[in-house]
Amino acid sequence: MKKAVVTLGAIFLPLAFSSTVMASAVEQTKGSYVDKFRQLDEVLPTPNVYRSAAGEPGEKYWQQHVNYDIDAKLDEKARRLTASQTIEYKNNSPHTLKYLWLQLDQNIFKSDSIAERTATFNGSALQGDPQPKATKLSLSQLRRQQFMSDNELGFTIANIKDDNGKELKVTVVDTLMRIDLNEPLKPGKDTEFSMDFAFNIVEEDAVGARSGYEHFEKDGNDIFLLAQWFPRLAAYTDYEAWTNKAFLGSGEFTLEFGDYDVEITVPADHIVSATGKLDNASSVLTRTQRNRLEQAKNTKRPVFIVTEDEALENEKEGTDKTKTWHFKAENVRDFAWASSRKFMWDAKGYQQGGNDQPLVMAMSFFPKEGGDLWKKYSTEAIVHTMEVYSRFSFDYPYPVAQSVNGPVGGMEYPMITFNGPRTELQDDGSRTYSQAEKRFLIGVVIHEVGHIYFPMVVNSDERQWTWMDEGLNSFLDGVAGREWDPTIPWGVEPRDVVAYMKSENQVPVMTQSDSVLRLGPNAYTKPAAALNILREVILGRELFDFAFKEYAQRWKYKRPTPADFFRTMEEASGVDLDWFWRGWFYSTDHVDISLDKVYQLRLDTKNPDIDFNRLRDIEAAKPMPLFVKRNKAEAKKLWVEENSDVTDFYDENDRFTVTNKERNSYNKFLKGLEPWERKVLDRAVAEDKNYYVLEFSNLGGLVMPILLELSYEDGTKEDRMIPAEIWRRNHKHVQKLIITDKNKPLVSVTVDPRWETADVDVENNNYPRRIIPSRIEVYKKEQSKAKVSRDIMHDSKTELKTGDEKDSDKEQE
Repeated sequence: MKKAVVTLGAIFLPLAFSSTVMASAVEQTKGSYVDKFRQLDEVLPTPNVYRSAAGEPGEKYWQQHVNYDIDAKLDEKARRLTASQTIEYKNNSPHTLKYLWLQLDQNIFKSDSIAERTATFNGSALQGDPQPKATKLSLSQLRRQQFMSDNELGFTIANIKDDNGKELKVTVVDTLMRIDLNEPLKPGKDTEFSMDFAFNIVEEDAVGARSGYEHFEKDGNDIFLLAQWFPRLAAYTDYEAWTNKAFLGSGEFTLEFGDYDVEITVPADHIVSATGKLDNASSVLTRTQRNRLEQAKNTKRPVFIVTEDEALENEKEGTDKTKTWHFKAENVRDFAWASSRKFMWDAKGYQQGGNDQPLVMAMSFFPKEGGDLWKKYSTEAIVHTMEVYSRFSFDYPYPVAQSVNGPVGGMEYPMITFNGPRTELQDDGSRTYSQAEKRFLIGVVIHEVGHIYFPMVVNSDERQWTWMDEGLNSFLDGVAGREWDPTIPWGVEPRDVVAYMKSENQVPVMTQSDSVLRLGPNAYTKPAAALNILREVILGRELFDFAFKEYAQRWKYKRPTPADFFRTMEEASGVDLDWFWRGWFYSTDHVDISLDKVYQLRLDTKNPDIDFNRLRDIEAAKPMPLFVKRNKAEAKKLWVEENSDVTDFYDENDRFTVTNKERNSYNKFLKGLEPWERKVLDRAVAEDKNYYVLEFSNLGGLVMPILLELSYEDGTKEDRMIPAEIWRRNHKHVQKLIITDKNKPLVSVTVDPRWETADVDVENNNYPRRIIPSRIEVYKKEQSKAKVSRDIMHDSKTELKTGDEKDSDKEQE
């Protein structure tokens, strides 16, 4: 879950996934056939020594390693961060590097950044009429503009030197910086350099960012959430080389793993939460707090390290003194932290994978505004997340997992997450929360802590493919959410993506992150629903869970691409899924399978004594013509009834009368059959089954399995699943023969009765068609207020109020 500015642009796919060159290798030039099951070989990159055809790291897979040593200081009054850092870069690639690229994400807030210069205006359409209608600009938009014009934002960087103290030449390109090395960095070698940096921290509520500070007017304090706060190495990969694409807001961060040694100096009464393990608890925590931390390791419910009363006292204090918190983190791809004197802090130990595994401390940091909502659910939701995600991937690999309340609705970093929901202060001083806020908190904690698995450990490229972390994580948070409370609408069921699937305002899931038109449905809901369908409908839980866990474990602490995920899921499950990836991830087709007709057939036995009787029954079952019906009602006699002496053979024998000639022909037919043919026919005649032909249309273009519910005359029902491959020769129309026992005649058929495939029109799924249930509302028509003119003469006599009085209902109208 992200809080970010979405900037639209051209659809972009990296060269490794381009099909421009090889698409012409297979070309359909005759007829209208479309191969929805065409393999993805021409689209996916060719396997190599770095990434195998099985979807796992190749024998020569490599990735870079970057270590950071950072000293940072928070100036609370100025809301400014100053720091110095030393970076050690290990070149594990087979290439010699002449320069390094770093990400300067704070530069996105500069007025001349690409993100700012390409931001579009989202007000109502302007018109060129002589008297144009006013467009709208929200106060929030004005606030953002004013904050950015009043503050100098972005990084200030100085003293960039190599380990010999020599200056390094740098070039800043928007949110990126190139450092030209004094000596080329050969494969297997490392280099070290240092720099000083600083920036003014943005007010998150004003700017809308992934980090920043939040100011509380009533008590005069701030919560600081610091992320993207230091110049970080861009990733250098085997599939793209330098991932030096500007940060535009939506495409998140592609980073390298490394070790962090970070010292953070803050006001002495602040509590700090950060990536990593606190290395100097004895210097920054009281003995009581340390004892509480020790007690929290083995408790059923969270223990407060900093209580609410202690946090409230901290709010009142304020100090000019400082403390330095020291954190160390191993094998992480990023570092974030939070600091405030408003924080209360609770913790609970989580023992995973048996007593021989390291204990994980689940911890939450929140102000009084979090109230009972955070006290009850934040830390418990962290533990629940680890329990569920570990089943699908691997044991949680770090010593701490943290949830921090602040201005950011939801963001994730190694070992720490920022989460936004709060309680509401009531007139009597109590705090309450809505059901929606409860669901939001539990859901966002599960989602963001889940991100510590994907992509903080399974390190996918978020700048290119948002769905690889958001979609996979949304699928898993849907599992965890429903295992918490299935009655809560978590938004990951196939039915939840129907409106988006049939909309025109969408792009393929494989679209580059910054070019996605609707990020939520595209990167979160659609891939989550797709994986839900893949697990519950197509593969089944056993095959899916095995393959998904294989993917997670193969790419733990490594950088997978979409091809690696697709190939692993196929290779480990043993099922060809190219059609599924092509439809759900590479197209904007939707699911709309229509059951157009159902034909009821009877077996022609060739025996005239059986078949002619059936034909007679069919004729008798036809509706009586209105003419005949009315004549019968009027008791009119037929001419032959009044003249019985004028009759012949045909008045006694109808056209369905069987002759011996036909019986002889049937006996001759039987003699000409092979023994096995006679056996098959005799059994078919004896069983006298019901034969039905179901005719389907694929109106949405996306091929999917056909899920059927067959309802029988005796009141029973049966589920049948027809695999998606039924569409392989004709993706638009197919017919399927269904055979039932003689005593099981069909009365109705429903396609996808439980809405498991995201079919956008369930009304064409029923045969016979059903009456569509809906609803109607009664309303009172009100006079349009737009036509009421201003009564200036009367309104000028209105008494001016001081602002303390409450307007009457009439005046408010």
